[in-house]
Amino acid sequence: MDEDCIFCKIAKGDIPSAKVYEDENTLAFLDIGPVNKGHTLVIPKRHSETLLHMDERDACHVMKTVQLVADAVKKATKAEGFNVLMSNFKAAGQVVPHAHIHIIPRFPNDGFKHWEQSNYEEGEMEEVASKITDELS
Repeated sequence: MDEDCIFCKIAKGDIPSAKVYEDENTLAFLDIGPVNKGHTLVIPKRHSETLLHMDERDACHVMKTVQLVADAVKKATKAEGFNVLMSNFKAAGQVVPHAHIHIIPRFPNDGFKHWEQSNYEEGEMEEVASKITDELS
């Protein structure tokens, strides 16, 4: 636990939340600024700043909880679909420095827009793929 982390305080019960699921390793609660009603956050109880800081065990527990809770959110809100999103580091829009996954129920014409796509220049895709592959070896 990080004493200054708001999500650690929520996990400890020091700050109230609209909890929808909890087990030994994870907690799911409603986002206070929802994209759509039912927008839920899933966190590991053990403090990890981002996905890259989470250990494998916590990552597995979080994804299991995401799968379980996403089904419940979809059914409870009568959503036609849902997004599962995670922002890592400030440049990607992470506001709270505690790993968390958003489950956002989706409805036709709800106004939530996907990001704009771009294109690779000639040969650029292979170059980027090669750099990623090099980092993985």
